[in-house]
Amino acid sequence: MSKDSESRSEAKVVIERTYRARIEDVWDLWTTKAGFESWWGPQGFRAEVQEIDAREGGALRYDMIADTPEMIAAMKQMGQPTSHPTSARFTEMKPRERLVITNVIDFIPNVATYESNIVVDFSSAGDRVRMVVTLDAMHSDEVTKMQKEGFTSQLTKLDARFA
Repeated sequence: MSKDSESRSEAKVVIERTYRARIEDVWDLWTTKAGFESWWGPQGFRAEVQEIDAREGGALRYDMIADTPEMIAAMKQMGQPTSHPTSARFTEMKPRERLVITNVIDFIPNVATYESNIVVDFSSAGDRVRMVVTLDAMHSDEVTKMQKEGFTSQLTKLDARFA
């Protein structure tokens, strides 16, 4: 067993949000180019979608791009690129109920490539949509914590949209 897999956390990260919105609108944020680009990426980053085929087995390819002067400077200071391509696929699709995106994690220096899932369950009641996001743990507890902070940061974009 490699050191990376030995240190990989097994705990899932669960983040819940409820929005005053139509379920179709929240679903489209995950499954359309315009929707995905409108909110994906933590504060200081944006996504530029190259391909989105929102069906089971369909590809999701995008570039994660630092887009504020502060984040660009921080990435350069850490010796990291200010943009990196990301490859994923939709591995489960139940329209307006559930989707699973399997990401290929191949952009972390000195860490072997692995896959990580994002599971999103949607439900609606009246004029509200509940979204439960479950993230697989990353290769270490420290990176899993950073993943949770980053995902929570990007959800603030949706929080503001639906406030």
